[in-house]
Amino acid sequence: MDSTFFTKFIMITSFQPIIFIAVLIGLFFGIYKLEKAGVNFSKRMLLSTGIGLLLGVIIQFIAGFPGSTDDVKWIGEVTKWYGLVGGGFMDLLKMLVVPLVFLSMLRVIISMNENQSLGKLTSRSIFVLLGTTAIASIVAIIVGNMFKLGIGVEAVQSKVEMKEITSLVDTVRGLLPANPIKAAADANIVAVVIFAAFLGIAIRKLNKAHEEVIKPAIDVIEAFYKIMTSVAQTVIRFMPYAVLPLLANTVASKGVTAIINVVNFIVALYVSVLIVFVIHLVIISLNGLNPIQYLKNVIEPLVLAFTSRSSLGTLPVTIETLNKKVGVDKGIATFAGSLGANMGMNGCAAIYPALMAITIANMSGTPMDFSFYAMLVVIIIVSSFGIAGLPGTAIMSVSVVISGMGMGSFFPLAGAILAIDPILDMARTMLNVDGAMVTAVTVAKGFNELDKEVYNSNSSNKIAIEGN
Repeated sequence: MDSTFFTKFIMITSFQPIIFIAVLIGLFFGIYKLEKAGVNFSKRMLLSTGIGLLLGVIIQFIAGFPGSTDDVKWIGEVTKWYGLVGGGFMDLLKMLVVPLVFLSMLRVIISMNENQSLGKLTSRSIFVLLGTTAIASIVAIIVGNMFKLGIGVEAVQSKVEMKEITSLVDTVRGLLPANPIKAAADANIVAVVIFAAFLGIAIRKLNKAHEEVIKPAIDVIEAFYKIMTSVAQTVIRFMPYAVLPLLANTVASKGVTAIINVVNFIVALYVSVLIVFVIHLVIISLNGLNPIQYLKNVIEPLVLAFTSRSSLGTLPVTIETLNKKVGVDKGIATFAGSLGANMGMNGCAAIYPALMAITIANMSGTPMDFSFYAMLVVIIIVSSFGIAGLPGTAIMSVSVVISGMGMGSFFPLAGAILAIDPILDMARTMLNVDGAMVTAVTVAKGFNELDKEVYNSNSSNKIAIEGN
């Protein structure tokens, strides 16, 4: 039989992939038994995360901790099959993003009360997002200098190239829904929100003068919204099964050796993320909420963001968690959550480019003074607009910042760091999602649309998604 059938189609050419596929199936059965036994949803999520991390290390151990996993064919085959579950789940979540955000925004604007102005909602959300982005960039600059990133590191050129940079004007124009269908297909969430806002405002105005004519349209929107939230509830139930192979793939495919080579940068990034996360909890406290209870309430989207590395893919879970477990008004949760998945991302658009700038400046001998740091913060804030919340696009943010600081020619020096980007992206994405949720809480508090009774009494075992 032609070996191509096994190498290209089945993608199993040795016994190792069969063993690890069987192991994954066995672990799924264990998670299913825990679910039937009534184990808390959050606990199952955390357990799946821990097992996924351990499984990735075991795969690396059996392969002999190779410096490059490209040389170990069976690891690629294992990760391909694991991707069927992990990547498939993220595909289903992304399927929900556009219709869920579109219908939620329509529904919210139609029923928006007098206390909620769309203009105020937008300005406050952007202000908080950019404010936390500025704070995160300053934290990263301090940590980067404390860890002396790039100092004493051999400057080896690599073939890594910068992403093609789009001008600020073109970026802002790209957020406008010139073609709503294309915007939806490209998952341009800001454009989808803008289009939904125009429709929602029009329906609201017409409903006052032509209620009998417009009411059927409102009923259709309500019906489709309930259908989409029901679909979302079905998909989200499988989250514990997805995070396990997602994290196992990340650890197994990158290789422990590659991680060790840039451990200083990894530690600096995770320390920066931890510090900013604590600052987020302080902001939660200033909003009158218990930060420990907050962590318990939002653990599901944080774990999913960490394992999936997709702010946009996590968005349906983020919105429902904010509304059902944190007590944020549905409209504010949808708007701030959607905006936070596309701009002002504290991890990908602030901490990461700041640390990369410090590293490349030290490796290239670029002098750093107060004006350098001030310019770096300004460029980071400006570049944080329009960075799509998908895995890998943080490199675009880095490209813009490094180019803006006049160090574009030294970008290839960062090749070793970019090689282990998924390891860094886990923490960055988790912080992105947390920043969006903190923004939603802060804005909701300003509008007096934060239900503390929901926040304090939530003890459900799973995210309840209802179209009420």
